[in-house]
Amino acid sequence: MAAITRVSHSLNARLLRPYLSGHSMNPALATVLSNPAIWRGSDCAPEPAAIASGYPALDAVLPGRGWPEGALTEIVLAREGIGELRLTLPALARLQAAGRDAVWIMPPHVPYAPALAAAGLDLARLVIVRCRTTADQAWAYEQALRAPECAAAFAWLGPQDDRVLRRLAVAAREGRTWGVLWRRPGQHAAAAAAPLRLALAPQDGKLSIRVLKRRGGDVAQPVLIDVGNGVRSHFHGISKEETGTQRENGT
Repeated sequence: MAAITRVSHSLNARLLRPYLSGHSMNPALATVLSNPAIWRGSDCAPEPAAIASGYPALDAVLPGRGWPEGALTEIVLAREGIGELRLTLPALARLQAAGRDAVWIMPPHVPYAPALAAAGLDLARLVIVRCRTTADQAWAYEQALRAPECAAAFAWLGPQDDRVLRRLAVAAREGRTWGVLWRRPGQHAAAAAAPLRLALAPQDGKLSIRVLKRRGGDVAQPVLIDVGNGVRSHFHGISKEETGTQRENGT
């Protein structure tokens, strides 16, 4: 197993100066530094593969300049109905256009088909899974992450222990699937195995995205994204147009 190494910025600069001062980098060193398990001080470490989000300002702070393929992303919500799903729709539509499926495990609201179709999603390639127990949720999510036809698997899970979350991270890596663990308001981030963690909140009519964790250095300021006119500053009266979902009772 490769060791995970974190090099301070100043030490990293001293080590690399002989290679960067008018000389090409040693190929062996370049190979080592390209390993996504190595964090390079204040640099944003590369991802082996990434999916463009469709929002350049977000891509600029994500390793690989996009959503990590073959890894879990944990997204913590301050509120629901702030445009969180809309943030992911351009990437989902692109993956479906390539002939692959998206799976949602236990979404908290009933998906609103017209809004999703209007955003470019192929509803025939969107699978919604409901489970009775937390164990079933984890099992279904792992199967989706490993399925070769599944490009993206989103899950709104109940509490899971670290062992289960690590297994899910392995499944995402081996299945080369973009996995998203959504944390609803009041839920705390818990997936230590997720290399990317974001916190979303409304701000001035836009979606504020704080990078809580990534492979690489910290991001000092949140990224503000305009995901469309549907973004609201509160959850009450959740908009079908902004979230692509409707309440379980059909309202």
